[in-house]
Amino acid sequence: MTKISLAAHPFLLGFDQLERLAERAAKGAEGYPPYNIEHQGPNGFRITLAVAGFSEDDLSITLEDRQLVVRGRQAEAEEGRVFLHRGIAARAFQRSFVLADGVEVVSAGLENGLLNIDLRRSVSDSIVQTIPISRK
Repeated sequence: MTKISLAAHPFLLGFDQLERLAERAAKGAEGYPPYNIEHQGPNGFRITLAVAGFSEDDLSITLEDRQLVVRGRQAEAEEGRVFLHRGIAARAFQRSFVLADGVEVVSAGLENGLLNIDLRRSVSDSIVQTIPISRK
């Protein structure tokens, strides 16, 4: 079976990056930690990740080539602790979100075990440009 490429369509000039973005987004699709994405107002978004047990020092948020990457790694448990049952996940994680052009990170905050990352899409003015035709 042949893979059909969106970038190969003659009406989609310059969209070859779209497939690469979709592939990058699919790579970060594991199930931990759970998250929500909310639409806030006309141009706002909020990503909320459930990171119970993680402190600010255990988390990092980076923006790498339009990809928002949230990483978490807790310090090793104290020696001498004996668990009769251990049901709280304390594993390291990495969660990625691909951001569209014009979407910027406004703020991030940790409250009650939830990491909130606020995003805003900047609205650009519509530009109409006339292209002169020259005789060669």
